Amino acid sequence: MSSIQNKIDELRTELRTHNYNYYVLDAPTISDYEFDIKLKELQELEAKHPEFFDANSPTQRVGGTITKNFDTIPHEHRMYSLDNSYSKEDLQDWETRIKKLVDGDIQYTCELKYDGASISLTYENGILARAVTRGDGFQGDNVTANIKTIKSVPLQLKGNDYPAKFDIRGEIILPFDGFNKMNEERIEIGEEPYRNPRNTASGSLKLQDSAEVAKRPLECLLYNITGSSLNIETQIESLEKARAWGFKVPNAAKLANSIDEVLEFVDYWNDKRHDLPYETDGVVIKVNNLQQQEELGYTAKAPRWAMAYKFKAEQVSTKLNSITYQVGRTGAITPVANLEPVELAGTTVKRASLHNADQIEKLDIRVGDEVYVEKGGEIIPKILGVDLSKRHNLSEPTQYITHCPECQTELERQEGEAQHYCTNYNGCKPQIIGRIQHYISRKAMDIEGLGGETVVLLVNEGLISNYSDLYELTKEEVIPLERMAEKSADNLIQGIELSKNIPFERVLFALGIRYVGETVAKKLAKHYKNIDAIACATEEDLVNVDEIGIKIAESVSAFFNLEVNLHIVNRLRQFGVQLELSAEQLIGQTSILEGDIIVVSGVFESVSRNELKKLIEDNGGKLSSSISSKTSYVVAGSNMGPSKKEKADKLGVTLMSEHEFLQKIK
Repeated sequence: MSSIQNKIDELRTELRTHNYNYYVLDAPTISDYEFDIKLKELQELEAKHPEFFDANSPTQRVGGTITKNFDTIPHEHRMYSLDNSYSKEDLQDWETRIKKLVDGDIQYTCELKYDGASISLTYENGILARAVTRGDGFQGDNVTANIKTIKSVPLQLKGNDYPAKFDIRGEIILPFDGFNKMNEERIEIGEEPYRNPRNTASGSLKLQDSAEVAKRPLECLLYNITGSSLNIETQIESLEKARAWGFKVPNAAKLANSIDEVLEFVDYWNDKRHDLPYETDGVVIKVNNLQQQEELGYTAKAPRWAMAYKFKAEQVSTKLNSITYQVGRTGAITPVANLEPVELAGTTVKRASLHNADQIEKLDIRVGDEVYVEKGGEIIPKILGVDLSKRHNLSEPTQYITHCPECQTELERQEGEAQHYCTNYNGCKPQIIGRIQHYISRKAMDIEGLGGETVVLLVNEGLISNYSDLYELTKEEVIPLERMAEKSADNLIQGIELSKNIPFERVLFALGIRYVGETVAKKLAKHYKNIDAIACATEEDLVNVDEIGIKIAESVSAFFNLEVNLHIVNRLRQFGVQLELSAEQLIGQTSILEGDIIVVSGVFESVSRNELKKLIEDNGGKLSSSISSKTSYVVAGSNMGPSKKEKADKLGVTLMSEHEFLQKIK
């Protein structure tokens, strides 16, 4: 190795250490001036000797990369949401549920819930490979160039005991001191101050110039390692490992042996959080044992092994100026409270949802009332009640509307439904626009170049009246639209064309059938394989599909009983939209396990638990998380819990080894 290369390597190692001491440990060992001198020396050496370039050198943090469009990247491991709790009773109910599903004592890891922008960092052989925003949980934006500018994100890990590849999740946050300083500078130059640290941190990740991101005092707090072959047994151990590898992991995390100990942690931080240098809005409680986490698994939206306990939200009072009514894509009517603007949790609140007629009646809320407003989870404003001492003597009770505010159709409310509905499916413009906006949305057809505002323009100009009309649009038709240039028109038409490759389960979700969300769409697509089979299915057939209840079955059946919907589906077919599972998706799918209800328990050798679950579903079986008299058999690995084994024996449920199961589906 040459003396120049040796000097460069020495400087890089030294600067990484100083960087870690300053930004992660908050314990600098040299002055800023000394650090800058060493950094400048390294920059000069690298400039003179480009043959020794290293993308992970400390000099590369200053930014300078321009990103015009952020690529969308699928998450290798989905980023789930968390279920929320607000009381001791919520946590006790959660504990009761999980104790039914796992054996042995349960310990909990308590961590502060940081209020920032979620991020997933992927490391390969100890080097930061990419950084992806949460997005919709399934895919997010590649913001690696911007994340590299954040000093508390290690570009190269310390030690050598880290997995060859893993993801680590965390929050990008903006400490109060840095946020306040940014605002002082903005005010000084006559610009509007930023509203709150969370939104400012989130917006920073999508700045096109990474040099601008580098100027912002962002930090990255990490809390969850995800991957395979991690060689980690508990959540607490994973936090300790992450610290040792160079990540900034707050020290507040604590191991609790009971829900009472969890609540002690919550009570302590509900008060002490105001002393922290950054925003927190609650505590995240996780089952500590990772094998127990695996046993518990996930619901459609959240891990069963974790719960977010939300601190009591900030409240204010303000005047209710009026109530208006919005029409959703399904025809559902949502009453909206229009408020005298008020500052709440760092934002100006002007509107809040009143949900439905029952809520208005329950609150006895009236125009002109002084109302109490809070941000539910400190995000969505909601009205908690009315200050009756300030009510005007002549105020009148609110009369819920009887007709659609857009098309004047008389509203209907079915028995058991909270919502009123406008039934003018084909003639109510907000419904038409809403269905098309849902169809093009990211989780559905993800049509780039086509946004919600453009959909409104297209409908208002009479160019489209349903989502199948999109495929007949021409560049010449869309160019005259407001704010539409030639390049934008090209992108729009190209985006529509590319949507023909979107897989069937997402097309099914995109159709906007009431109650058919992403998970239900996947279940239906997997079971029926194509749109025609779903359209012909009776309500009785549909309820026999895993997780499909009568409410969903009735909605699916009603959708395909409408002639207009069948016409639209046939047009989509003619335009080449995917209305059946692809040949690749059908590979390995059989009905060998059809009718079988199977529980998976223990640790497996030749396949992972997730692979095992996929094999069960691919072969027509139905997964269950608990053993009952309906269980066909249990696929039992090593370390299967004794109470599960005892229950299986008591009910006469067969225990099948991993090898026996794999032989069964051959």
